[in-house]
Amino acid sequence: MASLYKTPLTSLKGVGAKRAELFEKLGVHSVGELLYFYPRAYEDWTTVEKIENCQEGGTYCIRAVLGTAVSDAMLPGGRIISKATVYDDTGTLKMVWFNNRYISQMLAYGGEYFFFGKITADNFGAQMLAPTFASVAKGAVIHPIYRTTAGLFTKNISSAVEQALALLPEEVNDPIPAPIRKKYRLCGLKKALNDIHFPKTRGELEDARRRLVTEELLVLNLGMRHLKGSSRGVSGAKVERDCSAAFEKLLPFRLTGAQQRAIADCVRDITSNGAPMNRLVQGDVGSGKTAVAASVCYTIAKNGFQAAFMAPTEILAKQHYDTLSALLENTELHVALLTGSLKESEKKRIREALADGTVDLVIGTHALIADKTVFHNLGLAVTDEQHRFGVAQRAALLGKGHNPHLMVMSATPIPRTLGLIIFGDLDISVIDELPPSRKPVKTAWRGTADRGKIYQFIKQEIAQGRQAFIVCPLIEEGELDNVASAEEYAANLMLHDFADIPVAVVHGKTKADEKERIMADFAANRYSLLVSTTVIEVGVDVPNASVMMIENAERFGLSQLHQLRGRVGRGQFQSYCILISDNRSPDTAERLRVMCSTNDGFKIADEDLKMRGPGDFFGERQHGLPQLAIADFADAKSLELSQKIADDILTTYRDLRSDELRLLKAEVDRLFARGGQNTLN
Repeated sequence: MASLYKTPLTSLKGVGAKRAELFEKLGVHSVGELLYFYPRAYEDWTTVEKIENCQEGGTYCIRAVLGTAVSDAMLPGGRIISKATVYDDTGTLKMVWFNNRYISQMLAYGGEYFFFGKITADNFGAQMLAPTFASVAKGAVIHPIYRTTAGLFTKNISSAVEQALALLPEEVNDPIPAPIRKKYRLCGLKKALNDIHFPKTRGELEDARRRLVTEELLVLNLGMRHLKGSSRGVSGAKVERDCSAAFEKLLPFRLTGAQQRAIADCVRDITSNGAPMNRLVQGDVGSGKTAVAASVCYTIAKNGFQAAFMAPTEILAKQHYDTLSALLENTELHVALLTGSLKESEKKRIREALADGTVDLVIGTHALIADKTVFHNLGLAVTDEQHRFGVAQRAALLGKGHNPHLMVMSATPIPRTLGLIIFGDLDISVIDELPPSRKPVKTAWRGTADRGKIYQFIKQEIAQGRQAFIVCPLIEEGELDNVASAEEYAANLMLHDFADIPVAVVHGKTKADEKERIMADFAANRYSLLVSTTVIEVGVDVPNASVMMIENAERFGLSQLHQLRGRVGRGQFQSYCILISDNRSPDTAERLRVMCSTNDGFKIADEDLKMRGPGDFFGERQHGLPQLAIADFADAKSLELSQKIADDILTTYRDLRSDELRLLKAEVDRLFARGGQNTLN
């Protein structure tokens, strides 16, 4: 039969050109895509309740007779309200619909129906608002609820899906090999598609969902592994000597065990004479990732190659340069700084030194990937705060050398199981312990009534020579009445509580060069208090800062709060994070209690993912993964199962291009490219 992915929606009864355009608004362009347009929710009509047992606020399915004809009345603005009364052997109940002029034609007086909806109450008694309904002849089943758009309703989509399922052949080619399905108790594809749309029981729905979620995560898992393996056919910079022990002798402190393990992982990668290293070094704020990167840069340079260290901001690049220059000043290695703000003559001089090999290690910003920047023999590229760089920028830096090794660093804790998916093209090293000199930041949740006391505490810290941050969630007045803008907030502090203390303010609309200047001045202790938005979430390292106060803390996710807290506690002084919120909702209370109970970024990331789900966890799709249709990144069990099956498949069949995995590879191609062959032939 012809591919269902090539079969137009207009081939289905009731789907003309205009309705097909509405389907396209939902991302459905063919009959094949319609089969994978899964319901967003379900109405379970399998449990039928008597009217007398229905309680206000509950959602029920009842079986009742229409005891009165449907009456329509006009409301102001041309709206229509439709009412009727139904009854069973235990009582009567009012039904109310809004703006549906066809209700009276769809329900017959004296007819028996299933009604499904929420019970509300007013001065006239209980009622079911806007119930869905079906004749008793259709049975009490589980009804799918689809994502809709104006002019296209669930019943239209449901009708089209029924027709699409009927077009499936008796035997559907299944991308998951039969032995794998049997081993992991996964139902076949045709049954899964039928039962995800129109399950007869909860058990059927769960089985279908398990199969389809597992398949989607399996396809994603295999695709990410393919990305990782695509570089295995080339050789990276050939490094013969491990110089990490010599580097460690240069340090004025002892490395933690976790740092030593991360360095060993990297050294093993770069001295294997195999494919270029592609490694993520993931560690909490203050865990010592920079020392790990410095050690690997040292080994690369001592083997005759150049290393490039790219930071997201000029001030961070300058701080890394100062740190690494101090560590390597008694070695023969030449360290340079290359940023956009340097004079052209200085940039030219450094670029010439890079081109002739005089510079061994360069720290910089996007200036490193400019066309004018040419390396003599780049052997290692390091990117700091990986989520601030796009894939294209990372590739541009790698393109400056001949298959250089790559290390990416991130202080954004991500649950390990999830990290294996998101960073599937990278090997992962986790620095899961802090240096012994780091004191845990003491965190407290307070209400706005305590703000005066908190200001006094901040002033006491400043009087002892410390500095403080105050973070506001917005930059402009008026978005929310109870949230002050950073500008207004700072002005008020300068006029009143902190009139005799130097206060600075930065936010998202502060010009880049001005922001850099203010942050640099704060780092140099020219300001004692910095009022800002979350632009400082990843930014300047100020060891002297001891207080982080976060206004309207309920407006931030757990991981974001943790990143903000990481701006303090970076020096020798006891530091504090104060969360300000009068919001006492259960979700907010739980989130802020977690913040107060632990400083472990990975525990916080796990809780954040559980509480908010992957959409909020990642923000605007920062992870860059293909859009999934049914799987949920917060589903740890399914993630682990998909990884186990991926291991099994690659062990059993060796190559994704094998004939047995032909259909599975097509699914990988389709997910990543939104093209390729279909599996419904």
